[in-house]
Amino acid sequence: MSNKAVINTEKAPAAIGPYSQAIKAGNTVYLSGQIPLDPATMELVSDDFEAQARQVFTNLRAVCEEAAGSLQDIVKLNLYLVDLGQFAVVNAVMEEFFEKPYPARAAIGVKALPKGAQFEAEGVMVIGD
Repeated sequence: MSNKAVINTEKAPAAIGPYSQAIKAGNTVYLSGQIPLDPATMELVSDDFEAQARQVFTNLRAVCEEAAGSLQDIVKLNLYLVDLGQFAVVNAVMEEFFEKPYPARAAIGVKALPKGAQFEAEGVMVIGD
């Protein structure tokens, strides 16, 4: 595919496997899952769920901006929670980072996430015309 570009920023955690932070194809950007790692240390920011949620969205924002977009350009967001009881916390944190109209979204309960994270998010962003 000739219009495929890799998106990479030092403002978000480096990939911890064989994948890219995001791939841009045309005006669509596919954002890889972000867990709550501090990009400088590659360690979890905290054991606190709310702090982890904020870091996940901060990391996603950094990748969006590197792709010349913003969180507001995300059209589909997938959320992965180790504890679905934290759903209300995720909603509150999302309201800090996103404005209406909110993206389409799925929230999925999972048994475990990489590095012992409690939360992960990935999505699809559409930029430009």
